[in-house]
Amino acid sequence: MNMKIDPKMLGKVVVLFGGKSAERSVSLKSGSMVLASLQKSGVDAHGFDPAERGLVELAQGGYDRAVISLHGRLGEDGTIQGALEWLGLPYTGSGVMGSALAMDKINTKAVWLAAGLPTPDYFRLLPGFNAHQVVEKLGLPLIVKPAQEGSTLGLTKVKSESELQAAFELAYRFDPNVLAERFVTGQELTVPVMGEGEDAYALPVIRIQAPDGNYDFHNKYIGNETQYFCPSGLTTELEQEIQKLAVDSYKALGCSGWGRADVLLDPQGKPWLLEMNTSPGMTDHSLVPLSAKAAGVSYDELVLQIAASASLKGLTVKMEA
Repeated sequence: MNMKIDPKMLGKVVVLFGGKSAERSVSLKSGSMVLASLQKSGVDAHGFDPAERGLVELAQGGYDRAVISLHGRLGEDGTIQGALEWLGLPYTGSGVMGSALAMDKINTKAVWLAAGLPTPDYFRLLPGFNAHQVVEKLGLPLIVKPAQEGSTLGLTKVKSESELQAAFELAYRFDPNVLAERFVTGQELTVPVMGEGEDAYALPVIRIQAPDGNYDFHNKYIGNETQYFCPSGLTTELEQEIQKLAVDSYKALGCSGWGRADVLLDPQGKPWLLEMNTSPGMTDHSLVPLSAKAAGVSYDELVLQIAASASLKGLTVKMEA
C-alpha cells in the first residue's frame, strides 16, 4: 500500500467538504484536515463547500480531480458523484451506484443477504407499523435508526415494545426510511478497505471499546473515553476472516476507491456486517488513518493515496461531431 506519489502529478485538486447533511460539522473537520495535509505535501489543493458555492463555480474552477470529504446525504449518497460524472471531473471513492447503495442501510442489507453475507435481520418501519410484529420478528433489545444517516444520528437502542414508537419518530425526523435491526451483542470492529474489484484489500482491523458499550456521536467525535485497538488483539485467523468479509461486502455493493466496513463480532466468534461507509471520516478521531498507521502509512501518505485514486466510474461516451 505504501507507494510514493508525486504531489505535482495530481494537478489542481478540489477538496469537497461541508455540505448540507446532518453530518456537516464532521465533514468540515474532515475536509479541513485533508486540505491542510494535501497543501503540506505540496499539492495545489483548494477547499470547496457545496452548501455555499454552486456547481457552476466548481465546473469553472479548472480542477483536475476532486477529493470527496463530504459525509451523509448529498455527499455520500451518489448525488455529488453523479454531478462530478456529468462534469467529467475524476473523484475519490465509490461511484454513483456504490455510493447510493451503501448509503441506504436497508438496500445494503438486501444486497448482502442476497450475496449470502451475514448481517442482522431487519424490518423496514413505515408509519402505522405493528410494534408487536416487529418485536416478535427481531426480539428485544433492537436497534432503530434512519436508513440514510451516519454517525449514529437518530439511532436508538429499544429495550421494550413501548419504546418503539418514540424511537421510530426520532429516526423519522432524519429520514422517512427507518430501519429496525436485530440487536447483536459483542465486540465492535471496523475495517478500512482500499482499491477496486479484484485489487481491493483490507487494512488492519480496529477493535472499538466505548464507555458502557455506547459508541454514540459524542464517543465517536467529541469525547476521549473511547479506546481503539489496532492491532485488534484478535487471532490472525479471525482477523483475516473479518478482513475477507469486509472486502466481500465492499465488492458486493460495487464500492471502489476506499471505504470502511463496520462489523460486530458476537460472543460465539461470528462476525456480522452492520454498514459500509463510502466516505469515512478523516478527523483526529477517525479510524481509517489509525488503521493505515498500523500498516505503516502516515496520515499525509494516506491522503495522497486517496487523492491519487480519483477516477471517473461511468462510461466514457464520445459525442459525434
